Amino acid sequence: MAEISSKTVTIEASASDVAATLADLESFPKWSSAIKSVEVHERDGSSRPTSATVKIEAGVLKDRAKLNYDYSAFPNSISFTLEEADLMTEMTGSYSIKDNGDSCDVTYSLNVQVSMPVPDMMRRKAEMATIEVALAQLKSKLEG
Repeated sequence: MAEISSKTVTIEASASDVAATLADLESFPKWSSAIKSVEVHERDGSSRPTSATVKIEAGVLKDRAKLNYDYSAFPNSISFTLEEADLMTEMTGSYSIKDNGDSCDVTYSLNVQVSMPVPDMMRRKAEMATIEVALAQLKSKLEG
């Protein structure tokens, strides 16, 4: 298995606000430039999306992915796995949230594999770029 890319940022917001923002998939297109649309298929007992199709445009990667979301460690972590996509053969990721009181540390981890041959160095560079933009936009949304 390929190495997972990840990065951590500190966000000046409560951990509960961060967790709620990340669980609100349908709002992602309003603040995330990489997520163009979200269609929720299933929800858990707390009304959080557990299955959704996401239209992604992250740099050179443009794809439609059906993702399954796991909230078993919520609100400390939200993870997702790929069910199916047009180009991607794997997409696993998670947001981990560490409560610091008035702020929190958010770690976004991501691993993407595509059906075409891409050198590992280029794949990891694209993953890191995606992670950095996602965290910067999440921080901006929550800090105003």
